[in-house]
Amino acid sequence: MRCHTCGDETSPADNECQNCYTPHGQPALAPGVPTYSVRGIGLAASVAVGAAALLYALAALFPLAGVVLAGRARESQDPDVLLGAVLLEVVLSLPFLVAYLTAAVLVIIWTWRARKNLDAFPGALPHLGAGWAIAGWLVPFANFVVPARVVANVARDSLWKRFTPGLVWIWWAAWLAFSVGERLVSRRDDRAYARLPEEPRFDTEFRWYADFYREALGWHLIPLVACLAAAVSLIVLIRRISVAQEQRIALGAPAWPVPAGWPAPGMPFGYAHPAQPAVAPSPRVAAEPTVASPQVPPGPGGTIGA
Repeated sequence: MRCHTCGDETSPADNECQNCYTPHGQPALAPGVPTYSVRGIGLAASVAVGAAALLYALAALFPLAGVVLAGRARESQDPDVLLGAVLLEVVLSLPFLVAYLTAAVLVIIWTWRARKNLDAFPGALPHLGAGWAIAGWLVPFANFVVPARVVANVARDSLWKRFTPGLVWIWWAAWLAFSVGERLVSRRDDRAYARLPEEPRFDTEFRWYADFYREALGWHLIPLVACLAAAVSLIVLIRRISVAQEQRIALGAPAWPVPAGWPAPGMPFGYAHPAQPAVAPSPRVAAEPTVASPQVPPGPGGTIGA
């Protein structure tokens, strides 16, 4: 017997396929359970995540420009030059904020669809309902654990893994490091900037601004590295899971053209293929004339062959 999901040969001694863990005799898709496409939304989410990571990199490196501007302000003894660093930070932060919110919405939609598809996969054992794919990001404190558990479920049951792939933990650890680190670094910058004189007038005070931006650059590298690691690992996860789910969903589609009106009412599309049409006899055999048996004329006594 071959598995209906992966095609591997199965053993009667096992209750499920040892490759994809689909129970014996079960189709690739459960009957009557809807599935959702994840390829397009996955691609959009990946692009948005990548764009947000690149924009954050630009925003995190703005202290480089601050060091240059602080040097020019010191040379010209003009405090207004320092305003350029503040304006640059704002200009770089706004596009990142837009990309970040866009990526968050698309990732949540993709996660919800991928989690809903598990309901149609025989053998899948998700621990959390599909609603947690959305609520898990919004509930305070739960958002430190629930999103990782949902994606772990999706990754295991989509990629045919007994245990959670290590890439899920890399993504979540990097994401937590970025989320917490970015907030701590921002608060540290605010406190340090508040101690600087509003209008520096002496050479030493201008040097303080330059030192501030140099230190800020070093601190910003921590959440920046975490952000890039989280973005890359999440994009890889989205790609792998989307491809695996689309391939499994495709197994539920008929492999040959179906007659009009199929599937019949009550039969969900993708659960069973229609019976293959009977092979019509070849024209050569159908056109061959039938040879009649020779007739023997009756004998004198009226009996045949007498």
